[in-house]
Amino acid sequence: MPLRPCLVALAAAALLTGCAAGPDYVRPALAVPAAFKEDAGGWRAAQPRTPASGLAWWKAYGDATLDALQGDAQAANQTLRQAEAAYRQARALADADRAGLFPSLGVNAGVARAQTNTTGKTKVADVDTLGLAASWEPDLWGSVRRTIESGDAAAQASADDLAAARLSIQTTLAQDYLQLRVADQQRDLYDATIAAYERALKLTRAQHDAGVALRSDVALAESQLAQAQAASVDLEATRTQLEHAIAVLTGRAPAQFTLARLPADTGVLQLPQVPAGLPSDLLEHRPDIAAAERRAAAANASIGVAKAAYFPQLTLSASGGFDAAALGSLFDTPARVWALGAALAGTLFDGGLRGAHVAQAQAAYDVTVAQYKQTVLGAFQQVEDQLASLRLLAREADLQAQAVRSSQQAEQLALAQYRAGTGSYLSVVTAQTLSLTSQRTAVQLRGRLLAASVALVAATGGGWSAAQPQ
Repeated sequence: MPLRPCLVALAAAALLTGCAAGPDYVRPALAVPAAFKEDAGGWRAAQPRTPASGLAWWKAYGDATLDALQGDAQAANQTLRQAEAAYRQARALADADRAGLFPSLGVNAGVARAQTNTTGKTKVADVDTLGLAASWEPDLWGSVRRTIESGDAAAQASADDLAAARLSIQTTLAQDYLQLRVADQQRDLYDATIAAYERALKLTRAQHDAGVALRSDVALAESQLAQAQAASVDLEATRTQLEHAIAVLTGRAPAQFTLARLPADTGVLQLPQVPAGLPSDLLEHRPDIAAAERRAAAANASIGVAKAAYFPQLTLSASGGFDAAALGSLFDTPARVWALGAALAGTLFDGGLRGAHVAQAQAAYDVTVAQYKQTVLGAFQQVEDQLASLRLLAREADLQAQAVRSSQQAEQLALAQYRAGTGSYLSVVTAQTLSLTSQRTAVQLRGRLLAASVALVAATGGGWSAAQPQ
């Protein structure tokens, strides 16, 4: 009964394939606050969000150009291409791990001429062979299943990395575009200011020619105009760099991309109210948190792979075919050959190698757990920072608006007094400088508010869901 040992081995394999070495994964526990500290009560709870593949959060800013640029970036950004390729690679590795559950089957064919010596008689003959061979290592201790578990978790982490890369590109592009439009608004402010300074210079020259103004008044007006023109050029340099950055984000060379200025009367960009939701939402919406959690799961499975090395491995093999001395008789019944076998192999002594591998896997798991918890804490900090920024910048913007109104009134009064000959031009310059500074600060505050709103979108995950491959 030559089949009996093999049948016994198969039965044992069937009974033991339910075993899996190593600990089952449990998501690392982390205390989550009930509410954000900097949530002043003006933020509504997050509503159910659209899946990541269809979310377009930037549309809340109400800018068609930004919408189009986001579409260009999703189609042509090279950083996204890298992340997509990395995800495909991780998925392929996970599929390769899964192949370890199945037997391997091979075919062999050969022709050989050999000399043999049996019973003292030398013989030279041809040998023709044709056959199939199969082998299988049952996953008795769960090593293959733990490897598959690790590979699947790594692939999910790569999917989250892809989502994080996509969100990063979206928020970076939005930041650059919004700051470019803020620079345009500042340029509009300086254009109007330069025109006003040119009129003031014309007035001082006329007053000087009439003998009612000093030459120093003209010099002050000329200096003030030149400073405003220089500041306008500096803004153009900032805008140019932002335009170049947007070109690269959308997959184009800077020489192939130009973004025209909007008309001065277009109006200000919308400042959407981004719902912060609850702190626990971060654990589901932030792709970097999801990726860190999946890497912890992959590291946990690797512990099982290392522990499985303590147990022996069973290999089942079978082969069958034909072996004949002549090709014409290869398929005759006497030429048929077959074999069945089972082998059990294990390591008795390895100098502590397997123990070191288990300790290494456990330490690697501890590293990923710490990284996961640190990522979560960092996410909480980022949300709190942006909530505080939006709240405080909104108050500052209201106060700055009052300062703008007061400085503009002071500028008008100083010019009226100078025209009437009851005030000095130094007072005019001081009032004009204060007015320009106040208006520019107001525009900059608007830019900071827009930047903080985009940063809050990034900090809350932009509505992304965990482990959803794109």
